[in-house]
Amino acid sequence: MDQGKRTLLIVEDDPGLQSQLKWHFCEDYEVHCAGDYDAAIEALRLFEPSVVIQDLGLPPHEEDVLEGFRTMQQILRLSRHTKIIVVTGTQGTEHALRAVSLGAYDFYPKPIDTKVLDLIVDRAFQMHDLEKQNKSLLQQETSPLTGLVTSNPTMLNICHKLEKIASTDVTCLLFGESGTGKELFARAIHELSARKGQAFVAINCAAIPDSLIESELFGYEKGAFTGADKRTIGKIESAQGGTLFLDELGDMPLVAQAKLLRFIQERIIERVGGRVEITVDVRIVCATNKDLKKLTSREAFREDLYFRVSDVVVNIPPLRDRGEDKLLLSRHFLNKIASEYNRDIVNFDETAIASIDAYKWPGNVRELIAKVKNAVVMADGRFISALDLQLEDVGELALNLKHVREGAERTAIQKALTISKGKITSAARLLGVTRPTLYDLLKRYNIKNNNQADLKIVDKLVANSDRKVD
Repeated sequence: MDQGKRTLLIVEDDPGLQSQLKWHFCEDYEVHCAGDYDAAIEALRLFEPSVVIQDLGLPPHEEDVLEGFRTMQQILRLSRHTKIIVVTGTQGTEHALRAVSLGAYDFYPKPIDTKVLDLIVDRAFQMHDLEKQNKSLLQQETSPLTGLVTSNPTMLNICHKLEKIASTDVTCLLFGESGTGKELFARAIHELSARKGQAFVAINCAAIPDSLIESELFGYEKGAFTGADKRTIGKIESAQGGTLFLDELGDMPLVAQAKLLRFIQERIIERVGGRVEITVDVRIVCATNKDLKKLTSREAFREDLYFRVSDVVVNIPPLRDRGEDKLLLSRHFLNKIASEYNRDIVNFDETAIASIDAYKWPGNVRELIAKVKNAVVMADGRFISALDLQLEDVGELALNLKHVREGAERTAIQKALTISKGKITSAARLLGVTRPTLYDLLKRYNIKNNNQADLKIVDKLVANSDRKVD
């Protein structure tokens, strides 16, 4: 294998054309060939090609394109940055356009003109290299939101909200299940604020015994209690000028809550065993996985403190409700952990991708990190499986865009008919199509206009009723 050459994979079942293309490209690229789905996926895993030239007509059904699309989609699932150039027959423009809509980089019709194909392949390699460089540059940027990996609309809105919160000194309450990354959000608020560069002090209220929490928060004077042989400043005082993060606030004992309330109101503390009032300038961010309103109704949490710490409340959704973030975060942590442990692991296989998407993640991001770390350590090959993740194998992930689109169209048509009470003109206007187009869609999806039938029945009943009254 020539380490200096870029890798090209040719997926073509015609031995003659396969040989011709390999001979043509072998001078400039490291070329590998495959004749069917299994060979293509094996070559992808072994050689990690940047660019793939793929025929859509693959065995066992060369006359249609189903196997070709299956191969293309699987390549993109396993290596989403790979550039696929689809080769089609002279009448295959429709299939080529569909392939591009599903993620293919470009297409080229047979018969092949190698000079034109050279330009397309060279451009594909350039685009792959450029994206790789951009990704590397983005990873080097030092943004306060770098640790927040998401493409979920709700999470993106939260990020926007954080920027607004950070520009003020308002006390903020982060609410979310355990493991959703509340401390990460708190640090982001700190790094985006004018207090960046000052101390960020975190204290887990649930991890400190009730008898010690006051001294941890407020500090103590020498001789305040047995073992207090010197003056010690508390967490609040050590955060002077910076941000104090109170995690699991709902677990703080009531006695400490009273003192914390006074500090939030006056920004003044007294060390345990001391009588000197000390002014402290800190930004306070709190977090909890408990419903503080319910705790106040049971008198397990002070109502006045609740109102003080909840000037702004940010609700962080659990990982199971973040859709595509499950796979996005999985790949992020896979790359990071594999690099830390110096493991040559490329990606997740199809069983892992499906299981990650199907699993409910009760432990949220913290559980995901733990499972990915375990998989990186235990995996035997270069691809992580569902078994490596200790998740149930649920089969392949179904992402057939045609079925998704058809389902969405069917739902929209039925909703429009319901809203318009079965009136075709009104329904077509709601859908943004013409009447003939809507009739075609009704026929294609075998949708019966039951709303119109029901309306006629009602009209008939009303008419009969009117005649009886007369």
